[in-house]
Amino acid sequence: MSRQSPFGHPFLLGFDEIEQALDRVAKAAGDGYPPYNIERLPRTEHAPERLRITLAVAGFTQDQLEVTLEESQLVIRGRQSDDKTRHFLHRGIAARQFQRTFLLVDGMEVMGADLSNGLLSIDLVRPEPERVIRKINISASDKV
Repeated sequence: MSRQSPFGHPFLLGFDEIEQALDRVAKAAGDGYPPYNIERLPRTEHAPERLRITLAVAGFTQDQLEVTLEESQLVIRGRQSDDKTRHFLHRGIAARQFQRTFLLVDGMEVMGADLSNGLLSIDLVRPEPERVIRKINISASDKV
């Protein structure tokens, strides 16, 4: 049984990429680790309005985290490895890996990332939408 696409209407032209992006987001939504917040930060004298993604990455060092921008995706990876020299009597905190991906709108810019007190914060600047109005000339071709 095939799924009916919400973008299958004849008035919605060129929305294939949005549908593919929604499919990618739906597949990635299942994993809840690490937990994260997304907040809107208001414009200040020194900074434009921006978004901040904050991930709880307790136990990860700066060297074990990687933030990359791959086309229109912000990818955050964390890699920990087991310390073979340690002998645990009880192990409740596992060394783990993660990858968290956020799909960004075209023009979104990453301002920077900061690791503090087990929280990784990444600031993004939203592009100011440009209003474009263009008149289309109509040509007449009367063929008899």
